[in-house]
Amino acid sequence: MADAGRIAFGARGKIHDLEDLGAALASLQTAGKKVVHCHGVFDLLHIGHIRYFEQAKKLGDVLVVTVTPDRYVEKGPHRPAFDEELRMEAVAALACVDYVALNRWPTAVETIRLLRPNVYAKGPDYRDPSKDRTGAISLETTAIQSVGGEIAFTDAITFSSSRLVNRHMDILPKEARDYLDRFTARYGADDVLRHLDDIRPVKVLTVGEAIVDEYQYCEAIGKSAKEPMLAVKYLSSETFAGGILAVANNVANFCDRVSVVTMLGEEDHGEAVIVERLNSGIGRAFLRRRGSPTIVKRRFIEQYFFTKLLEVYEMNDEVLDPEDNRALCATLEEQIPKHDVVVVVDFGHGMLTPEAIEVLCTKAPFLAINAQSNAGNLGYHFISRYPRADYICMAEHEIRLEARDRRGDLHEMIREVSNRLSCNRVIVTRGKYGCVGYDAEAGMHEIPAFATQIVDRVGAGDAFLSITAPCVYRGAPMEIVGVIGNALGAQAVATVGHRTSIQRVPFMKYIEALLK
Repeated sequence: MADAGRIAFGARGKIHDLEDLGAALASLQTAGKKVVHCHGVFDLLHIGHIRYFEQAKKLGDVLVVTVTPDRYVEKGPHRPAFDEELRMEAVAALACVDYVALNRWPTAVETIRLLRPNVYAKGPDYRDPSKDRTGAISLETTAIQSVGGEIAFTDAITFSSSRLVNRHMDILPKEARDYLDRFTARYGADDVLRHLDDIRPVKVLTVGEAIVDEYQYCEAIGKSAKEPMLAVKYLSSETFAGGILAVANNVANFCDRVSVVTMLGEEDHGEAVIVERLNSGIGRAFLRRRGSPTIVKRRFIEQYFFTKLLEVYEMNDEVLDPEDNRALCATLEEQIPKHDVVVVVDFGHGMLTPEAIEVLCTKAPFLAINAQSNAGNLGYHFISRYPRADYICMAEHEIRLEARDRRGDLHEMIREVSNRLSCNRVIVTRGKYGCVGYDAEAGMHEIPAFATQIVDRVGAGDAFLSITAPCVYRGAPMEIVGVIGNALGAQAVATVGHRTSIQRVPFMKYIEALLK
């Protein structure tokens, strides 16, 4: 920790390295002292935390507090509000606290085994382990018992740091905060999370092109001496499982049974990369497209500013070979009846033929679709390729291309597409403006964006569709679907490409924090 010396001095030497603290506590216990251990995030220290620490101190002689590192704070892209060093300094400033250390793991399990306290103290919110979505309190109880200690619960008044941050620190734009105030007057966090719990048993089939996303990181060194072009120096590269593979990875974190139907190339198919990065629990129907590579989208990025300089597509987007087409249709005929929901992301690179679309539209029990417009198909690829859908999720520029109307009324376009495709539920994503959700019975809902940290927009739309599709299937109101989708988008744009998929428990904790 770079500034450990400065912080230790300012906090009267209370802050210690975890290993050093273990040795110090062992010496105190040998001298007959009883050690009490508290653990948490403590992002925005408040009176509830202070009373918790004071009550915990009364359970023994020495109070040690470990603080969750920034990288494990799962309250959304805008948290923690205070970094780990400031949070430790704030805790160490309290007279009742004797020692402070930065944890190295997501939970206190390993820390308890290392420090071996006599008492592990938690607040009253943790008395009922069934309410802990992470399952950490049960594991921590086992850990403290394994070192001969006991768990104890304080009964101090409780406050929510998330609610205080949301209300008084203006992390979200005012439009988003005002909207959420209105939303939470009608729905609580439990109302939203119930719909995420409801989708666990849903069987989901994901269909679309497999894409290997390559990020080539470079450093600009100047203009070429002989040509009017930028010269860059290669630094490193990173590879992700993109396209429908990213969609399947996201869904697999929320639904227990997920499968993917996709096409890999016959040439340089890159299957090792795909297998390594695809969730092992996903059922795989990999078809080979003869005479073709697996699609690779290679982006050259100036690393310091994370500026994308150039994108190169490696693919065959010609008409699908008849034999490959028959194999695809047969696979869809076989797989669709085994699933409740079919999520189609059509990237428009040739895999999904009219024959395959007919199978999807006539056989899928519930069909969720995005027909993506991108550099490889712009102006040639529209949602109207699909004569029927149960749920459509598309970007604003995609529906405007569909309507051939750059500036017309968006709500009218949504109604027109809904009627034409006999699709009663439509969401249009609008980037920094959030989304518009439409239900033929309930009407329009405009939900603002929740993103506060934008690193990379790649994959945000895929994340939005992937989890909202089973929610729509299970009957979630479209306004709640839109809130879930915008929260998914906020998490997706806070990471590079498909480096990480949306994880269920951290996402649900983010929803809880967002709606406090």
